[in-house]
Amino acid sequence: MRQFKRSQRVKSQILRDVRNLLDQECSANLKAMVTFTDVEITNDLKYASIFYSVLGEEKEKLEAARYLGKIKGRVQSQIGRLLSIKLTPEIEFKFDPSIERGMRIEQLLKDIAKNDGK
Repeated sequence: MRQFKRSQRVKSQILRDVRNLLDQECSANLKAMVTFTDVEITNDLKYASIFYSVLGEEKEKLEAARYLGKIKGRVQSQIGRLLSIKLTPEIEFKFDPSIERGMRIEQLLKDIAKNDGK
């Protein structure tokens, strides 16, 4: 049986909890669609970075960053109640541009294929 590090289990649980807690809240309070993509956590479980992406304009990305910064303390408290560990990791929300990058690359590939067909 394969053993997983405790930090990996906590990382998965935090991502699940954040998605459950914030998916509906963000869609109700923000114009853009916010998706929580990943969590990075230190091995000592003291710090966790929660990555999110925003589909929308630059203005909507800034609005999402402000909103997540504003609710960070409440989210950290709720995660602390849901996790079964002694100390709650200090969380930080970080923007993840990978989805946008992927969409841009896909569009470029489509443009290349379209031009090759002519």
